[in-house]
Amino acid sequence: MTAPPATEAPSSTGRRRPARKGRLTSRELQGVLFASPTLLFVIFLFVIPLGLVVFMSANKWSLLGGRQASNFPENFTQALAHPMFWPAVSFTVKYTVIATLLLIGLGLGLALLVQESSRWKGFLRTTVLVPSALGLASASLIFYALYSPQVGPVPRWMKALGVTQDVVSPLGTPDGALWATVFLIVWRYAGFYMLLLLVGLQSISRDVYEAARIDGASTWAIFRRITLPLLRPSLALSIVMCVTGSLLAFDQFFILTKGGPDGSTMTIVQLIYNVAFETKRDLGIAAALSVIVLVALVVINIFQLRVLRGSDGK
Repeated sequence: MTAPPATEAPSSTGRRRPARKGRLTSRELQGVLFASPTLLFVIFLFVIPLGLVVFMSANKWSLLGGRQASNFPENFTQALAHPMFWPAVSFTVKYTVIATLLLIGLGLGLALLVQESSRWKGFLRTTVLVPSALGLASASLIFYALYSPQVGPVPRWMKALGVTQDVVSPLGTPDGALWATVFLIVWRYAGFYMLLLLVGLQSISRDVYEAARIDGASTWAIFRRITLPLLRPSLALSIVMCVTGSLLAFDQFFILTKGGPDGSTMTIVQLIYNVAFETKRDLGIAAALSVIVLVALVVINIFQLRVLRGSDGK
């Protein structure tokens, strides 16, 4: 059986011309050129560094001496045996659960308030979103000054309210340092998650709510049976972003607590930094820790997406 002849594309004169093979049209070439900067950005700032980290995790690599010898799987066993590894994992998970519950809950509450309030809508949007325009490092420095017993007002307010007997920083105790940092994060990111969830709320047709009210549905029933199911894509995105960002927390704890007091607020990313640049100065073990965190993040995000998307997969 012989192959059919190559098809020919019709020309403007009505004649058929042979179809070009293996050549890009001008429109396709424009698309490739527009996508090239992003592709180069991903290759040089993500793919190549990721490959380098994986390569470093299999070698003994000193901070100052460079690569010395192959050290696989010893780097991973030493990373898991580090005395601060499991405490750091435990604290990071604890912080992630607290921050996620507060941010998503407060963000959803603010989004519902902004959506329903017609009089104060502009004011609420502006005041809640203003902190989101501030960088996390800058916000951490501001709160570090607020918590300072020398110049900050917070320790004096705590003493006046009877929380403490003296003017002391809330960062001086493990629980105080955790909740002081959580307050910073909620203040900084609540408006961002409010905006994400508000977009999802505004995409829900008002006709659905009107039909439910005509049928006699209560406010709670409407929220539980209409708002939450239809808001699932926005909630899934918000939760995945919040969990990922919390598991990779570094700036706020590095600036506010340095992992203290006594290592009680050491996150897993801060442990990677310490192993690489402060305590061991071993990039191989630090890279092994980074690979472990990457694998854990991939597994956690896959699990989250499967659960949050539901059985229909949407």
